[in-house]
Amino acid sequence: MANQGRGPDRPGVDDPGRGRRIGIDVGSVRIGIASSDPDGVLATPVETVPRSKVKGPDAPDVVRVAEIVAEYEAVEIVIGLPRTLRGERGSAVDAAEKFGRSLHRRLDDVPIRMADERLTTVSASRALRDSGVRAKNQRSVIDQAAAVAILQGWLDERRAVSTRAAADHAVSDDAVSNDAGTNSGSTEVDE
Repeated sequence: MANQGRGPDRPGVDDPGRGRRIGIDVGSVRIGIASSDPDGVLATPVETVPRSKVKGPDAPDVVRVAEIVAEYEAVEIVIGLPRTLRGERGSAVDAAEKFGRSLHRRLDDVPIRMADERLTTVSASRALRDSGVRAKNQRSVIDQAAAVAILQGWLDERRAVSTRAAADHAVSDDAVSNDAGTNSGSTEVDE
C-alpha cells in the first residue's frame, strides 16, 4: 500500500495505465464501492458492503471487496482518506488505512491509493436529498455515492495530470523541432 500515515496520494506518479479503477468509501457501518469505465472517465456506483466486526484480510467485508476488485479486473484501488477540514487525522483515517492494509494483504498485485475525501459524504448526502431521495432511503446509497465522488475526483485529477504532461511533452517536442529547424538549413561554403 502506497500511503501509510502520510497525506493523500496524487494521481500520475506510477499510474498503471488504462483499466478500471475501484473507489472505496470506508464507513464505520458500511463500505461504498464505485467503479470506473476502462478509460477512466466516469465513476458509477457498484455496491454497499456491510462492515464486519471481524478485522483483517480474512474479514467478510475485505473478502467481498477483493471479489469486486477481481470481478471488475481493476488496475487500481482508490480509498477515501477522511481527514478533517484542517487536514488532520482522526479515527476515521485510521479505520480507512487499516482497511486498506487488510485489502492490500489480499490483493498485493493491485496498487492501493489513499485519496483526499473531505466532505464527500456530506456532498453525496446533499445531492441525494436535492434529487428527492428521502433520508430514510439515503442510507442504502449514500456510501456508494461517496465512493463515486472519491473515485470521480481521482479520475478528474488523473486526467488533468495526464493532459498537463502531454502539453508539457508537446511544448518540449516543439522546442526540439524548432531548434532542429534552425540548424537544418543548407550550409553556405566560402569560396
